Amino acid sequence: MKKSPLIKTELPGPKAKKLIKLDKSYVSPSYTRIYPLVVEKAEGLWVHDVDGNIFLDFTAGIAVNATGHCHPQVVKAVQAQSEKLLHMSGTDFYYKPQIILAEKLNSLAPGKGKKRVYFGNSGAEAVEAAFKLARWHTKRELNLAFFGAFHGRTMGALSLTASKTVQKKHYNPFVPGITHIPYAYCYRCAYNLCYPQCDLFCVRWVEDTLFRTTVPPEEVAAIFVEPIQGEGGYIVPPLEFHTEMYKIAKKYGILYVADEVQSGMGRTGKMFAMQHFGVEADILAMAKGIASGLPLGAMIAPADIMNWEAGSHASTFGGNPLSCQAAMATIDLLEKKLMENATVQGERLKAGLQHLQKIYVCMGDVRGKGLMVGVELVKDRESKKPAADWRAQIIRKTFEKGLLLLGCGENSIRFCPALTVTSAEIDECLTIFEEAVKEVVG
Repeated sequence: MKKSPLIKTELPGPKAKKLIKLDKSYVSPSYTRIYPLVVEKAEGLWVHDVDGNIFLDFTAGIAVNATGHCHPQVVKAVQAQSEKLLHMSGTDFYYKPQIILAEKLNSLAPGKGKKRVYFGNSGAEAVEAAFKLARWHTKRELNLAFFGAFHGRTMGALSLTASKTVQKKHYNPFVPGITHIPYAYCYRCAYNLCYPQCDLFCVRWVEDTLFRTTVPPEEVAAIFVEPIQGEGGYIVPPLEFHTEMYKIAKKYGILYVADEVQSGMGRTGKMFAMQHFGVEADILAMAKGIASGLPLGAMIAPADIMNWEAGSHASTFGGNPLSCQAAMATIDLLEKKLMENATVQGERLKAGLQHLQKIYVCMGDVRGKGLMVGVELVKDRESKKPAADWRAQIIRKTFEKGLLLLGCGENSIRFCPALTVTSAEIDECLTIFEEAVKEVVG
């Protein structure tokens, strides 16, 4: 039987209004709630609010619920572990769930040879750990990151971030020694060039100009990069971008750090998005989809790189037993069928959006891999003027129709449903999205 969204009340409904009012009194105003959804329960891709309205979720809790909401296998694993051990702190003690998960992650990470895993609670913590490890291992102080990048909100990760000024406002000074450079954002090339005629100028510029004039490459510890930019707009670089940037890194003994927090754990149809580009990063940072909603972050590096001494870095809650068991169940599901489903359904989603792009000129660009797909909205395709206002209106309109979407970048919409998504759910999303675009833009 086909499922469809069900909106029974005005939005927000009466119960939601009361809770939102209470929230405003007691919860930090720094959170970015773009529409008034108050969730009661959820299963798969279907979210029920406190007033009985039902929504189709194409956000997956910001790309976190890789196996959908409350997948039975994940819930069972958490329930079983909760009866044995809730917490013991892997910083000071040993326990089996953390050790077994570390072994599994080592087997999944690209590259041969012995690796090690550091566990934290989030993507920001994974990046923060990578930031510190890069300095520890190389004994260098400088780092490169990219404009449009989002690596987290802790001070080190935020120093690497170059997404929105509101994220940095009033927090200066940041960690010194970080230089931001243009990403391979071909739809809006920073150098006003066109791919492939550009011959990857954005990569050549690093060695030919940056390293020659202002940043001594022998003092650079790492290049931090998202294989596919997430918060920056779901930007997919050319296939050779990472290959050529990696070559430059290796030439100067610089570590290549892949932030796979949003792009990893099967979302793009491969376990890690960097595998699409044929590059084996020196350090991997991951979180979000790793444990289907439980807090967990991980940083993986070869043993000869993760050679810091005891006490150099640690986390009280990182690698919590419940999160580790949820991760093992998640990985099992990803390997058995969900990565393949991400590829199949991602192609269906992207093809559907590309069809709509032919009809609606406001859809300037459709891009992505697997179930990490973005649509960039523009006022017209000639000037490519960002249509941030239309983006906000469309997302609000889809919410009112029972579809949950989120923005990314200045004027893009991201589609990142659970990897359990079905063809029928893809089609339902496309139908509602088109209705919203038609009503907002015409």
